Amino acid sequence: MERVIIIALIITSLNSNKLANSCLNCHIKNKLPTELIYKRYLMKYSTKENMKQAIFKYLKKPDPKNSIMPQEFFLKFNTKEKLELNDKELLENIELFLNRFDIKKKLK
Repeated sequence: MERVIIIALIITSLNSNKLANSCLNCHIKNKLPTELIYKRYLMKYSTKENMKQAIFKYLKKPDPKNSIMPQEFFLKFNTKEKLELNDKELLENIELFLNRFDIKKKLK
């Protein structure tokens, strides 16, 4: 039983590091309001699957015109650079992002 818990903690830690290295470090460095971005996606797309598809579409071709954020946002923050991740890695990071900021977890 202890082994299972330790393995689960290691996997969770590795996943968190993967997300941090791929996405969150840049968000923090550029002082991007990550929780606000998550909430805007949630309000517009409402389901995790719809959010995942919308984020994936935006990250494949980052353009302020296709962003969930208002145009004024891009006066303060730079346009997202295209990530050099394959589709599988990108989807995994999106899943980790959605899980990390999931509002349902805060309601418990």
